[in-house]
Amino acid sequence: MINKIKESSFLRGTLILLTGGFLSKLLGFFLKIIITRYLGTEGIGLYSLITPTFSLFVIIATFSFPLAVSKLTSSGKRSTKKVMLNCFIISILLNIISMIIVLIISSPLSIFLKEKDLKYSIMCIGFTLPFISLSSIVKGYYWGKQKMGIYIISNITEQIVRIIILTILVPMYIKESHIKAISLIILVNIISEISSTIVMIIGLPKRIRITKDDIKPSIDNIKEITSITLPSTTSKIIGSIAHFLEPIILTNLLSLKGLNINYIVREYGIINGYAISLLILPQFFTQSISTSLIPEISKNYELNNKGICIKRINQIVILSLLIGTVSSIVLFINPKFFLNLIYGTEEGYKYIKVLAPFFLLFFIETPLSSSLQAMSKNKEAFIISTISSLLRLLVLSVLIILNTGIYSLIISIIVSIIFSSVMYIITTKKTLS
Repeated sequence: MINKIKESSFLRGTLILLTGGFLSKLLGFFLKIIITRYLGTEGIGLYSLITPTFSLFVIIATFSFPLAVSKLTSSGKRSTKKVMLNCFIISILLNIISMIIVLIISSPLSIFLKEKDLKYSIMCIGFTLPFISLSSIVKGYYWGKQKMGIYIISNITEQIVRIIILTILVPMYIKESHIKAISLIILVNIISEISSTIVMIIGLPKRIRITKDDIKPSIDNIKEITSITLPSTTSKIIGSIAHFLEPIILTNLLSLKGLNINYIVREYGIINGYAISLLILPQFFTQSISTSLIPEISKNYELNNKGICIKRINQIVILSLLIGTVSSIVLFINPKFFLNLIYGTEEGYKYIKVLAPFFLLFFIETPLSSSLQAMSKNKEAFIISTISSLLRLLVLSVLIILNTGIYSLIISIIVSIIFSSVMYIITTKKTLS
């Protein structure tokens, strides 16, 4: 068994990712505890209102670069330097545009969210994007080469830097205002991403020579990169736009129904900051598996080794379902204990009771989506993501109009998870049949 593990770069990479991912996630838990306990329910509510905006622009700024670099470098058919440097060129243009857009929309968006002071925190998002984008490109190199050790060390370094800075500074800034503390939490990404990138650069081969030809943009290379990144990013953006619109729709429609804005922000923060955050804690498992899965599935699908693809995907789905089932059952039985243990509150336990039975399906979405992308089925993944996101917003809006209140959000989440999970399963089976 040990020899088999040594011989298999997939299993070796996966084991490293799981071990390192577990350590990184533990640090992430600790960081989450720091943020939630210092910000409190009111602060978490405000922070939850802008996290969809942050996620949306991070997707745009990173432009699926890790996927493209991973896929192109793992095949060995393209120059790694050329691929990465062309990604940097695209990244510079994207980040300039993204930063300008963020600065322009910060004020009107804060008005839509019914919290005008949030414009300062939204503006901070723009300044973090170039650093997150650069880091993502270098990460793609390690994914493609399946050198997971350095990648994990960089992740752990990133988390430790965040923890140290936020532990020292958040208590100081929270005394002044929630907005200043939230802005700090966002801006810390600049320092943490720089530290992560430095670790990864140190791990790169030492004798790298960059010539003028490497720096010169290659139209063919850029086309190949965008052929991978554009469908994948578009798919993610659709889902992220839905997430971006969600708090806007929720706050405005519920306000029209007569609910107090403070109540809406508070409950939205409890659902996202406490209930859903707790339910997705084991997500590091599926993310780690998916990272190893992309080059493995991509290579075997190109060679028409569908049997190996099916075997790998079945293994991942079974393990993901097992983790999801155990996690969901445990949280359903005693949500108050875990909420108290991690966040120091029992708020949100009713939402967990409703969501937990359906969330076990959530854990198979990431590996199945990654599998489709690895098999160049980006269009299919995009269609599923688009319909699921639109369905979620439609259900949310209709239920609010029908006076279902804050539970409109809970039901819309459940409907979205069921639909997307079933569609990913059907599409993956059809692709490999």
